[in-house]
Amino acid sequence: MRAVIQRVRHASVSIGGQVKSAIGPGFLILLGIEAADTREDADWLCRKIAALRVFDDADGVMNRSLTDVGGEALVVSQFTLMASYKKGNRPSYIRAAGHDIAIPLYEYFTQTLSGLLLQPVGTGEFGADMQVELLNDGPVTICMDTKNKE
Repeated sequence: MRAVIQRVRHASVSIGGQVKSAIGPGFLILLGIEAADTREDADWLCRKIAALRVFDDADGVMNRSLTDVGGEALVVSQFTLMASYKKGNRPSYIRAAGHDIAIPLYEYFTQTLSGLLLQPVGTGEFGADMQVELLNDGPVTICMDTKNKE
């Protein structure tokens, strides 16, 4: 499971010109799921994201977490994060999980993160053509992969 976490002032996802979800200050999380991913991967990633200290404290030092600041989260499924580009110039998405694995794991991830943050988590729509808008704050962008936990 891979995530690209962006600290944002605000973010939204639209489908067909209609806003599906929008958040204020917090994290926009692009989430890629592969067939070998499990609920344990989702649990680990959600805990890391909720505790990631990249928000400024009173001294202007990145020392506060999303839970510390009461920030919001928007999670957008993005199978292209699982792209392999080793051969040629056309990415292969063979590692990306199919719908039967990815949809339940995506839903589990958003529910788990929502429980840790004690508030609803915004979502996109799995498999839809989405337009994502954000104002990256910092910019702060962190990449995490459950296959590289150490």
